[in-house]
Amino acid sequence: MFEQIRGNQPIKEILSKSIEKGTISHSYLFLGIQGIGKRMLATEFAKKILCPNKEQEHENHPDFMYIEPDGNSIKIEQIRVLQRKIQEKPILSEKKVYMIDEADKMTIEAQNCLLKTLEEPPEFATILLIGTNEHAFLPTIKSRCMILSFQPIEEVEIKKYMEQNYGMKDWTENDLVMFQGSIGKAITLKDKQTEFREIQNMIESLPQTDLISMIELAEPLYQAKEEIEELLEYMNILLLKQAKKNNVYTNCIKMVENTKKRLKQNANYDMSIDNLLFNMWEEFN
Repeated sequence: MFEQIRGNQPIKEILSKSIEKGTISHSYLFLGIQGIGKRMLATEFAKKILCPNKEQEHENHPDFMYIEPDGNSIKIEQIRVLQRKIQEKPILSEKKVYMIDEADKMTIEAQNCLLKTLEEPPEFATILLIGTNEHAFLPTIKSRCMILSFQPIEEVEIKKYMEQNYGMKDWTENDLVMFQGSIGKAITLKDKQTEFREIQNMIESLPQTDLISMIELAEPLYQAKEEIEELLEYMNILLLKQAKKNNVYTNCIKMVENTKKRLKQNANYDMSIDNLLFNMWEEFN
């Protein structure tokens, strides 16, 4: 039923059987890291609930409602609209589906408001919550949902997907670690291979290079202000690998983490990178 979606076969089987047997729950919580297929699977599930015997665009379906953050959060007013709409009977289908995307961004007030609906939902309604941060949900919200915990997608599946859809297959072991089992992350980072190789060259040159050469090798760091978090994360993957052979690299990991904190506190960008490179170089000289 969900053949086009890769990974998480146990969850697909649970949802397929619930549709086949007519045992659809009133509320589900799709949990997992970003880009792992939660929204895609929830979307297909919604389609099957509303149109079990035919394909129909769920976004325009009168018995479907989609809620996402308004700014940085999902507010109580948005949930109150859901509460009013959910009492109305279905128009075309036997069911109504309410999808709350990035539901972990609901305010506490919004969650408490939703709780009233989860406690006594209409017989015809199904609510799909999608989120990455389980700890952001109130225990009372979680206790009233069927929790579907998504697992990282196997590396072989990610490689197969990226080759079939983007013609890309030259991934290193470090790249695959960076993807964290997420096809979405692989797609986001697919154009960063050149920067990753340059960062790898810099890390491998650490023990024998002079400071000027190292700064030249680190040019991608200075040019990647918008993507610096990703490059620093990749640096730590490389450093962690080296730390298993040489403890000096462990200190470098701490320096990278400190740089992340400084940048989040709006420290001067170039000075933060200068400081990181100098301290790392000093560890080997």
